[in-house]
Amino acid sequence: MVPPDSLVCSAKGCRDTATWAHLWNNPKLHTPDRRKVWLACDDHRTSLGEFLSVRGFLVETVAADAIPETAG
Repeated sequence: MVPPDSLVCSAKGCRDTATWAHLWNNPKLHTPDRRKVWLACDDHRTSLGEFLSVRGFLVETVAADAIPETAG
């Protein structure tokens, strides 16, 4: 398991600790069961989630300590 303090937000230029994980899938590139992960701090949770959602990629958002082992 990855220590929570080593998870860094995926937003450009942000180095804050991630507390959220956006699980997403691009259906043009990935099989339906594949889950990619974007990490988000509290400040970027909404903007990163909206970016993925507008494109139809967002599957779900979970706490960073609840990322499924199969995601990545």
